[in-house]
Amino acid sequence: MIHKVEGIVIRTTDYGESNKILTIFSRELGKIGVMSRGAKKPKNRLSAASQLFIHGTFVYQQSHGLGTLNQADIVDSFREVRSDLFRASYATYIVELTDKLTEERSRNPYLFELLYQTLYYLNEGIDSDVLLRIYEVKMLAVAGIKPELDQCVSCSSTELPVAFSIRHAGFLCHRCLHRDNKGFKLSAHSARLLRLFFYIDLHRLGQISLKKETKQELKEVLAAYYDEYSGLRLKSKRFLEQMERMGDL
Repeated sequence: MIHKVEGIVIRTTDYGESNKILTIFSRELGKIGVMSRGAKKPKNRLSAASQLFIHGTFVYQQSHGLGTLNQADIVDSFREVRSDLFRASYATYIVELTDKLTEERSRNPYLFELLYQTLYYLNEGIDSDVLLRIYEVKMLAVAGIKPELDQCVSCSSTELPVAFSIRHAGFLCHRCLHRDNKGFKLSAHSARLLRLFFYIDLHRLGQISLKKETKQELKEVLAAYYDEYSGLRLKSKRFLEQMERMGDL
């Protein structure tokens, strides 16, 4: 059976001397795997489209097991992301996170649009840290580990939270702060942002600028939460952290 999908390449694996296996997150079918024969050869007609981050239309034949890519037309190569090591490291983490938290052929057009829009904004030079935190927050629901962001996880108060509890998976108000002495103390701004990032429509993001201290606060909370509940240990995250340390220097 022949399929045509719009998709983004989220993983590539060398196979043999000249082939690649592509993992594509598609709008129509979710995550799929296809064999791109001869893609490692520079002059092969599928070579250019068989690269990480490529957004395009892909025509493949599916029988049993892995599909075979017949045709691919590039819509967007996200050139600025691919040519900038820092932006590429953020994008690599984003696509690996997507790959690890999704099942094969689980259709999710919303997630496809989120992935595309995030890579598009990265390519346009929007703050990479902000985009990454938004993506991480939104992917918590995909992973089935969304914390309580609408009220105090202990007493259900909707007043502004003062801490985030990893143990109780959500915000704590000032009256319930004692329930977790290891909870992350949050500024009012960071608390609002965590909730905003979950609900925001990326199409309406516009320009956003955060202080370094706020970025670090959000990063620490989300890193601790993912470590506790997701079970993920991503190579791309370790590389990104190395790149961030280089940037600080």
